[in-house]
Amino acid sequence: MTSWYLYLIRSQDNRLYTGITTDVQRRFAEHQAGKGAKALRGRGTLILVFSQLIGSRSQALRIEYQIKQLSKTQKERLVSQEANLEDLIVGLQG
Repeated sequence: MTSWYLYLIRSQDNRLYTGITTDVQRRFAEHQAGKGAKALRGRGTLILVFSQLIGSRSQALRIEYQIKQLSKTQKERLVSQEANLEDLIVGLQG
């Protein structure tokens, strides 16, 4: 079974992009080369600020969607480790 990761990338204009992949470093290099998501193209310097092993692809897709529903403040709490992923996801579900 392939392991999937959730990751967040900060762009130069301080936006946070959320994605999933099986290889975080490869995917980040693709984003840096302008071959990743259109949302990051032309956004200047990119910084990988968070990654976490999730498990299966279906779990990763579900959690990616939930993270994308969070506010910028909540995502910043995740990046700064003031909150963990489980707490934020539980907060969405209940």
